[in-house]
Amino acid sequence: MDHAKALAFKGIMTLVGLFLILTIGFGVSFWNVLLLTLIIGAISYPGDLFIMPKIRNMPAVFADFALAFLIIWLVGLAIFEPGTPAPLAALISAAVLAFGEYYFHTFLATHLLPANNKLRMDTQ
Repeated sequence: MDHAKALAFKGIMTLVGLFLILTIGFGVSFWNVLLLTLIIGAISYPGDLFIMPKIRNMPAVFADFALAFLIIWLVGLAIFEPGTPAPLAALISAAVLAFGEYYFHTFLATHLLPANNKLRMDTQ
């Protein structure tokens, strides 16, 4: 049940962030935003569970930023309408998602991960 809450938190955060930037800002369809949300979640959630507890929050946020940027840019090249500036859209979207990831990592550290994770020690 805890993983369902964490996935819902991450999924809603990602969907809202991408919708605001990509759909409203760049005219990307909602279905493409939903597809990107699923891809980003499927690739980054395992890293959040297994890599993030071993490092501190900010390195994990920077890693999530880089991962989101690459995914949005590369997938965007295939699914965005011609003329959409995929690198710019990816940069802005990744920055917004990284902001949310900071709080998501704190949620994971305090609600799902073992008590001896490095991030939890930083929040106490």
